[in-house]
Amino acid sequence: MKKDLQPKMNKITIKCSCGNKIETLSTSEKDISIEICSKCHPFYTGQQKILDSAGRVDKFNRKYGNQNKKEDEKEKE
Repeated sequence: MKKDLQPKMNKITIKCSCGNKIETLSTSEKDISIEICSKCHPFYTGQQKILDSAGRVDKFNRKYGNQNKKEDEKEKE
């Protein structure tokens, strides 16, 4: 069996811009800096904004929906 086949695991620290520090194992030798983590991401903190996607679909259908009906009528003739 070959020796040193698996990469060496190092203990690193992941630092977020909010100040949160996470210690983990990685094959990387350097510490990692990230901009956003689970402590400050809006999805996990409950501060996310819910977009009105139904309104966008209605707006699209008002703007482009009639074009499909006109094309279907031309094909039937």
